Amino acid sequence: MSSFRIRPRFKHLIKSTEKGELERHICDELRKSKQFVFTHIIGHIYIKIHPKEQHVWSPQLHLSFEQEDENVVVRGLYGPNPTVWALFFFGYVGLGILSLFAGIWGTSLWSLGKEATVLWLVPLFAALAGGLYIVSQAGQKLGAQQMFDIHHFYENLSHDKIVVN
Repeated sequence: MSSFRIRPRFKHLIKSTEKGELERHICDELRKSKQFVFTHIIGHIYIKIHPKEQHVWSPQLHLSFEQEDENVVVRGLYGPNPTVWALFFFGYVGLGILSLFAGIWGTSLWSLGKEATVLWLVPLFAALAGGLYIVSQAGQKLGAQQMFDIHHFYENLSHDKIVVN
């Protein structure tokens, strides 16, 4: 699971007659766990690390359930706390917009024959985006053990080997 993926995911097919029954089983097992807390909305379960062990980089697992004939499809999505996710998303968007404007302004000045030193901001913003990516990867490594814990909990619960894409 430790890779260049931003938000690893999986798809798991379970032979079961009703998704609600599967959701109740998972919720019952989560209530017994002292390591995890969860939020259950019909069709979705969010598994998080217990607040006592949680830090900024703690991951969470979002499980969604879909009924397909006599099978239940469980889709899992690992990700950071939504606040952390939003911070990085808006950081990338902001740097992208700033570099776009700096590039337009700089090329306009350059095409007019004026000095276009503002163009140096484009590689600076690209370097900042690279730095943001490195920070996100370092944070993902800090939360890797907790991600493995959540993943192994789900594997033990489903009695199946789950391949993360």
